[in-house]
Amino acid sequence: MTHTEHAQGVHPAHQPGPDHGPGDHGDGQAELLDLDAEVLAEHNASLVAGLPVESPPARLVDLGCGTGTGTFALLARFPEAHVTAVDSSAGHLHRLREKACTTGVADRVRTVQADLDADWPDLGTPDLVWASASLHHMADPDRTLRQIHDLLLPGGLCAIVELAGFPRFLPGDAPADRPGLEERCHAASERHHAEHVPHRGADWGPRLTAAGFSLEDERTVAVSVGQARSAAVGRYALRSLGRMRATVVDALPAEDLAALDRLLDTDGPGSILRRDDLAVRTERTVWAARRT
Repeated sequence: MTHTEHAQGVHPAHQPGPDHGPGDHGDGQAELLDLDAEVLAEHNASLVAGLPVESPPARLVDLGCGTGTGTFALLARFPEAHVTAVDSSAGHLHRLREKACTTGVADRVRTVQADLDADWPDLGTPDLVWASASLHHMADPDRTLRQIHDLLLPGGLCAIVELAGFPRFLPGDAPADRPGLEERCHAASERHHAEHVPHRGADWGPRLTAAGFSLEDERTVAVSVGQARSAAVGRYALRSLGRMRATVVDALPAEDLAALDRLLDTDGPGSILRRDDLAVRTERTVWAARRT
């Protein structure tokens, strides 16, 4: 799910919240990734459960692991497996290791700090490579796909998860003084990311085939999580829209920016945390391809 995009290299972003800016690997980004994992835990588990594995994989690699959303979903789904978690952020990897210790799976996790646009470290020979919302950050994703192909054991599986768009949180007629504000924010953000991250939202199926894989599955999954299902939805919305503000600040009219700031003011009467009509709405597409 970095993603205000992530820096070049391998990044946490997996996640479905707004991506992040170059070098933006601080506590704020980590908190957003953790909120994403909390709110969408059931969804992430279902993505992993749906992978067309022929037998339980023993050695897995999570490329662009962030704070561990995919890593821990993989560990839960495959209880005998070991995961090599790769990211460019030392801070995120430290947070991931702390979680692994807390949950008792530290002996099944290896962390590797690396920029995969540069030389690849030794990642072993995995049965499965997982890349969630990270491949589009590569300078040359087609080269990365070929490297993943050569890394995998014959018969191994590559799973790519791509965001169909950033999450929406507000009803379409909200806020009352500026209806449609969130859609206008997203439109401005999309223009920014189309220029700076051209591979985001790519159709990875043909590119996997071109890299030598046999495509076995492609599916798009709609996500909708309301506040009744997760108490963290409000905090997730606050953090996500706060990150988006930095991207759209120069593109919004003053009235929209003021309305957005009222939503982000946690002490004000219009705070997004005071709303009871929020829901996380987005889509993700997952491709599963095998090295034959």
